[in-house]
Amino acid sequence: MRILLTGVSGQVGGALQVLLSGLGSVVAADRSQLDLSQPDTISAVLDQLRPDLIVNPAAYTAVDLAEDERDLAFRVNADAPAAMASWGARHDVPIIHFSTDYLFDGSGDVPWRETDRPSPLSVYGASKLAGERALGEAGGRHLIVRTSWVYASQGRNFLRTIARLARERKELKIVADQFGAPTSAQIISEAVVKILREELSGGGKPFERNGGAVNVSASGTTSWHGFASAIVTGLQQRGVDVVAEQVLPICTADFPTKAARPANSRLDHDRLNHVFGVTMPTWQQALAVELDDLAPELVAASRDLKTPLAS
Repeated sequence: MRILLTGVSGQVGGALQVLLSGLGSVVAADRSQLDLSQPDTISAVLDQLRPDLIVNPAAYTAVDLAEDERDLAFRVNADAPAAMASWGARHDVPIIHFSTDYLFDGSGDVPWRETDRPSPLSVYGASKLAGERALGEAGGRHLIVRTSWVYASQGRNFLRTIARLARERKELKIVADQFGAPTSAQIISEAVVKILREELSGGGKPFERNGGAVNVSASGTTSWHGFASAIVTGLQQRGVDVVAEQVLPICTADFPTKAARPANSRLDHDRLNHVFGVTMPTWQQALAVELDDLAPELVAASRDLKTPLAS
């Protein structure tokens, strides 16, 4: 099986590249090969690559900047998936596409189900919703993976930001009234590959019966403040030099951003558990794995800074 994977320089794409290699030949397409900001070129590229499966974690994810770059966000997050889905439908090639908790307005405290009505608060959320709808309208076989609060030990993300700030500042102020499940790119990728493996082993065509959207996020709930506190504690336990003495909770109103964030990003796992047979680890379990990977790098960096230069 020839698998086209986008977003290979990103967190989820990087993790998927390793895991998908066990299922087939992975064509890792970066921006130079497949430019999602130029959706009119996508069909011709796919004609050349002729994949048997398209996996698309690539996205425009600059949430605040999207408020000023609406056209670009919609080209990447809506028009490009639409082009891939249209090509896939014409050639009967399934697509796995990744989406977000930002589809919802964050009201209430009940986990969002796949069937709940989206109502995005931001341009980013609206662009991702448009991408989801384009896949459905194309009529081909597809799976939309909705996830939340994605991070990894590598790349630019909340984990690494807090790790840096905790080594620079004695006091951190972190939003405590937004709730969700921090979800590592690794556990997202593991779940997706497990789903795909089962679909391929079923004797039919992948996602012919079990398509549509599915929520894939870590189990459990915390706030950004709870996540940050766990990061700082975890780094200290692993021998990382941390100067942060306090992680203080603040309200969303105390940390204004251009794009509104949903206060409730909890995602329901009923379909993931009962239709696909996947149970996700807790966010604490996933974080421990990422901290185990990150801590040696930070310890080594601290050691290098303390080592005097040879005369």
